[in-house]
Amino acid sequence: MASTINFSGLGSGIDTASLVEQLVQAERRPAELRINTTASKVNAQLSAFGTLKSTLSSAQSALEKLVGSADTPSFKASVPDKAGFTATVASGATAGKHEIEVLSLAKAHKLTSAAFAKDATVGTGKLEISAGENSYEIEFAEGATLEEIAAAINRAAGGKGVTASIINADDGQHLVLNATAAGTGGALKVVASGGDGGLAALAYDPDGAQAMGESVAATDAQVRVDGFLRTSSSNTISDLIPGVILNLAEAKANEKFALTISADNSALKANLASFASMYNAAISVLRSTSSYNAETRTASALTGDSLVRSTQQQLRNLVGAHSVALADLGVTIAKDGTLSVDTAKAEAALADDPDALRKLLGKDGNLAKGLDAIFDGLLDSNKGSITQRTDSLNKRISDLSDQMDALDRRMEALEARYTAQFTAMDTLVAQLNSTSSYLASALAQLAGGNK
Repeated sequence: MASTINFSGLGSGIDTASLVEQLVQAERRPAELRINTTASKVNAQLSAFGTLKSTLSSAQSALEKLVGSADTPSFKASVPDKAGFTATVASGATAGKHEIEVLSLAKAHKLTSAAFAKDATVGTGKLEISAGENSYEIEFAEGATLEEIAAAINRAAGGKGVTASIINADDGQHLVLNATAAGTGGALKVVASGGDGGLAALAYDPDGAQAMGESVAATDAQVRVDGFLRTSSSNTISDLIPGVILNLAEAKANEKFALTISADNSALKANLASFASMYNAAISVLRSTSSYNAETRTASALTGDSLVRSTQQQLRNLVGAHSVALADLGVTIAKDGTLSVDTAKAEAALADDPDALRKLLGKDGNLAKGLDAIFDGLLDSNKGSITQRTDSLNKRISDLSDQMDALDRRMEALEARYTAQFTAMDTLVAQLNSTSSYLASALAQLAGGNK
């Protein structure tokens, strides 16, 4: 079966494929340019709103930290060198000065056995070990070595109340029992019973047999604060002075040292400076995304945007209305709306009136509430103005994508129509050329016959 071969322009001599392409491109160009130009502008606006949202979110987060530190006073503890204790401040502390005298430290009970030859059998029977509220009974049916006894104690106790270890000294092996809890409340007691009586060498009863030696006595910590005595099983005392944790390190009886709890504004000042920085970044982005360069006649992505203008005006009015109170705290407002913080003046203002910042930028402060309302109105994930604007711009991008798809389909149909028309023209021209050739040949034959 013979195949059919199509030669575009065979009849007319015209490059119809190229002509069709040029005609389609001429038809497509204006619509494509319009769609791409609009998409470029919308994408620039989306990018600008994304940057603006990010900087405003950072400013809001910085405001939240500032509000938190303004509403929650912070304190620090000062202790003289070599006082025998240190102090840290937790929540609930208040400013004040206290006299501290460390009388004794809490120590964990430690017992040590006499020397045994390595691998020597100690004996059979039962050991009852008490350590504070913990107690364990361990049976040894066959003669156990010191190492086996230590391992059995550690298995039974699991690190609670008592631990056992072996010391290999010049005179032999020694069993060492350590109470895991300091103070008299964790003191050890070891009772041996039954068997061959060999385990009696490991007994220790403060009121009875004491075959094991007491290398460290169990003692409680004692500290006197402002003349009041406090006994503790731990060298860390967290409930003696509200919001203050005392860590006892050395007993210094008859020596008193001052513990001073004072306001600590370092975090508050840092959060104030951080907020000013984040706020200034937001002001800068609002300005840069809406500016207009008169020399180059170039507009920014959001030049003339009502949302940007409204946000700038709201922030300017709100912060400006509190300019005097801010200045009292060492915060000044520049002509461009940005904030600057004088750290030394802020420190002095906070020392003079600790509640000044809270009244302005605490959770109930007018400036803090006003700023948060502006931020929420812009950034709320459902109703925020920037969220709604971004959703609208994303919808426009989707619509433009649909328009481009429709343009592609329309141009495909146009190309098919042009191709069909030029093919029909080629066919007609070919037919006319064939007829012309036939007539020319017939006329030539007639002319020859008349000679």
